[in-house]
Amino acid sequence: MRRFERKQNIFRNKDALGESYQPDQIEERDEEIEEYMDALQPVVDGWEPNNIFLYGNTGVGKTAVTDYLLDRLQDDVADYDDVDLSVISVNCKTLNSSYQVAVELVNKLRPAGGEISSTGYPQQTVFKKLYGELEAIGGTILIVLDEVDSIGDRDELLYELPRARANNNLDSTKVGVIGISNDFKFRDQLDPRVQDTLCERELQFPPYDAPELENILESRAEIAIAEGAVEQGVLNFCAALAARDSGSARQALDLLRLAGEIAENREADLIERDHVEAARSRLEQERVEEGMRELTTHGRLALLAVISKAAKDETPSRTREIYEEYTALCDSSGTDSLAQRSVHNHLSDLRMLGILSAYENRSGSRGNYYSYELDVPFTSAIEAMSDVLRLESEIETIREIASMNNVA
Repeated sequence: MRRFERKQNIFRNKDALGESYQPDQIEERDEEIEEYMDALQPVVDGWEPNNIFLYGNTGVGKTAVTDYLLDRLQDDVADYDDVDLSVISVNCKTLNSSYQVAVELVNKLRPAGGEISSTGYPQQTVFKKLYGELEAIGGTILIVLDEVDSIGDRDELLYELPRARANNNLDSTKVGVIGISNDFKFRDQLDPRVQDTLCERELQFPPYDAPELENILESRAEIAIAEGAVEQGVLNFCAALAARDSGSARQALDLLRLAGEIAENREADLIERDHVEAARSRLEQERVEEGMRELTTHGRLALLAVISKAAKDETPSRTREIYEEYTALCDSSGTDSLAQRSVHNHLSDLRMLGILSAYENRSGSRGNYYSYELDVPFTSAIEAMSDVLRLESEIETIREIASMNNVA
């Protein structure tokens, strides 16, 4: 008897709902595509390329549109003998400095066996090695740096690359940088010299609204899902949930894909609203758990303090109120507490991870302060905490308080 058998009653091509899938046509980004094409036009004309910066939340099409347009740009410029275009892409998520990005670029360009070590060289030496590799390619080179905000304020490469030709580091090569960032404030944190040289063209990608997300889901569902295997209103429901949360197409597609998997596992013939609800709950808990993997013990205790305040129906709560809850949890767990400022930094990190929401309260002469609350369902948060923190009695007490206050 087989342990594994194919399930094909829901999906026709599930890969079409995956992150790596590249559609033949990008939906609901016509204006951004037109503006992007305009910024890329100097490449076609044989001039120095623009440096382009893209901003927008996760899942709003920045990388998908970039891949789509650069693929077509490479195809189209092949018709011109005087344009020799190369595209090099690096995701900077695990790279936190210009040095590491430069090493990654050098190793992408070198043949197997010729890579350089990620440590041990002066930064300018790595830059010179990079210039040598770029010069060896020649022509026009577009360097795509996805999630470029990961490098923080160690941004020397973003100053060096656009000026490499002017500084005689490159003779026959024209380099353009395309930076993609989820952080709208990243530009403001850059060295002013970098801002002047790098951010020639800036494109904003706004969140999708519900009708836009529904159109995207419909176009993908035609490819991914068997005919008649989606209940009426399910695509609208997935779109509404994603639009209300983040405006992310990635989130909407993940919801639909996971709902389909749940439907298959339940041996259903079509995806129904209940399957979407189950998928949403699972994705939210996974989101919290993934975020908490990046937290220290004190970051997790800070989150548990917010969960405890939520159980008491006392959120949004000010930082000092959360800090009091946090110190009590530290005492009960035998952990030395941090200063309030350090806990505030942990709360800010939780906000960046999408686990907390923050509200700035302006109170005039008394100064401004922040209040925090959960940005994920209470149940998802408490379940995730019970998996990573060995504080069974404290977590059980929080559950009981939540139950008494009808918090769920």
